[in-house]
Amino acid sequence: PIALVFCVIAIWLLLWAINSGQYDDLDKDAWRILADDPPEVTPATDAREHGASDLPPAGAMLLVEVDGSVDGVLAAALAIERAARGAGLLELQRGDDPAAVARLWSARKALSPALRALAPKKINEDVVVPVSRLAALVDGLAAISARSGIPIVNFGHAGNGNVHVNLLYRPEDPAQAAAAPGALSDVFDLVLSLDGTLSGEHGIGLEKRDFMPRAIDPPALAAMRAIKRAFDPDGILN
Repeated sequence: PIALVFCVIAIWLLLWAINSGQYDDLDKDAWRILADDPPEVTPATDAREHGASDLPPAGAMLLVEVDGSVDGVLAAALAIERAARGAGLLELQRGDDPAAVARLWSARKALSPALRALAPKKINEDVVVPVSRLAALVDGLAAISARSGIPIVNFGHAGNGNVHVNLLYRPEDPAQAAAAPGALSDVFDLVLSLDGTLSGEHGIGLEKRDFMPRAIDPPALAAMRAIKRAFDPDGILN
């Protein structure tokens, strides 16, 4: 059996007031995309057409899913509800059957398709910070967005500090195209300053390769390269 607690919150305090279960969250800009057409953007299709509806304005949304025995799930759900009720909570819903759970998850699942209607180019990074630093990360990302003029929408897995940071821009806009690389660099610097890492689940690829020396010291990188040479002396593996 699965019970899902759906919390619409105006502040991030709730993220570390709860210490069990599986969490997904949306920040205020992600929530705005789901709830309304963003300012100065009128996408042909918005999140409601992807499954989200009846969304009140809020600073963030937190989804908490628990599983286990019937008695255990109910006890956990009630404990989460008690923790959630406090200053900043706007609305709380619980789904106790598959249909209700699917309905509550619809807003989270609607976000990624909605992003595609907002900008033709998306840089999506899966950074991770300690859970206690999530609020600082979100505040810092908002500052980077304001400074660079690049819209940044954040959602992800609040339970382990893994946040999908989406930089949205239009390559045909010279100002945005010039600002995007610097904004991405600032995102990584912010993450590392909060004791985070460059990837929470997707790994290091071409986009992040050049940033690795910021995250790992030279002796550690040298050891990694030595191990690779031992298994790949001809340099044919990625």
